[in-house]
Amino acid sequence: MKIREKFTCPLELTHDVIKGKWKPIILWRLRLGEMSLSKLEKDIQGITQKMLLEQLKELMEFGFVNKKVYNGYPLQVDYFLTEPQGKRMIEALSIMQQIGIDFLLDRQSRAPIQE
Repeated sequence: MKIREKFTCPLELTHDVIKGKWKPIILWRLRLGEMSLSKLEKDIQGITQKMLLEQLKELMEFGFVNKKVYNGYPLQVDYFLTEPQGKRMIEALSIMQQIGIDFLLDRQSRAPIQE
């Protein structure tokens, strides 16, 4: 993914780096620790391996994720959050997660009572 040259504010840049359906979810899963491609694919419902690889590549280019490649057969690769960028992004995603929880709880409390 190519990053634009000009932004009106830093938030715009951050949004562009993690925008999309999958990047925040991938980062959120990696907060639990190193994971193989197959584990990530299994844990993230609806993502294809091709899309997962594309998103991981972009997250690595932006410095949020890195990978460890182990010698041997079969090839084993684990992905993990980088320090400090990847871990700092989890702080932001945690706030977003809590806002989503609060929104859902508020919405449920306003739901009409059905008899």
